[in-house]
Amino acid sequence: MPQHIAIIMDGNRRWAKNRFMPAALGHAAGAKQVRDIVKTCAEIGVSHLSLFAFSTENWKRPEEEVSSLMGLFMSYLQKEVDSMNTNGVRLKVVGDKSRFAPALQDLIVRAEQQTANNTRITLTVCANYGGRWDMVQAAQAWQQAHPGQSLQALTEEALAPYLSTAYAPEVDLLIRTGGESRISNFMLWQAAYAELFFTDDLWPDFSPARLKEAITWFAGRDRRFGSSAPL
Repeated sequence: MPQHIAIIMDGNRRWAKNRFMPAALGHAAGAKQVRDIVKTCAEIGVSHLSLFAFSTENWKRPEEEVSSLMGLFMSYLQKEVDSMNTNGVRLKVVGDKSRFAPALQDLIVRAEQQTANNTRITLTVCANYGGRWDMVQAAQAWQQAHPGQSLQALTEEALAPYLSTAYAPEVDLLIRTGGESRISNFMLWQAAYAELFFTDDLWPDFSPARLKEAITWFAGRDRRFGSSAPL
């Protein structure tokens, strides 16, 4: 059983386009799907689930779409936090949150505080997040914590505690929906040895059954982490 699953939730806009709907309705349909996936992960014993909700590159999208995504994020936090708290879900939001509106930043802080003591599963929502940003901010944080040390003293082990997801184990299984076969600057460090599962399912169609299929596929992988295959 993978302990940390990360998902690139791709295909909301195409799902809406296929139904002659605006992109905003595709994103709304995708947000609804999150609840079932979180519930399924909690039920089968996955301790950490990370979702790529909004990348640092997504600001390039049309202003109207970005605005609707921000509104959807706020709505999600307002509607789902009580349910998450009841069901033992700890919420973490990682990424450069400074670009978000103050009201959204406040909602994030309150949601994280409200669910901080939950232990059944940790749900990480990656918003205004990029893997390259994560490594840069970790290096900067390390330097600030060790102002008298040379960069020669910086090792992988020393940097790891400053990554945005230092509270979580490294990613075991990375899933991307939507038919693309790339990781798009998502958790580059954390997913260094992750198994990669790509599916043509658009995110609003990604069901708990498909998730279990991905986990079954994962269970059959021979994870050697760079060592030689057994004789």
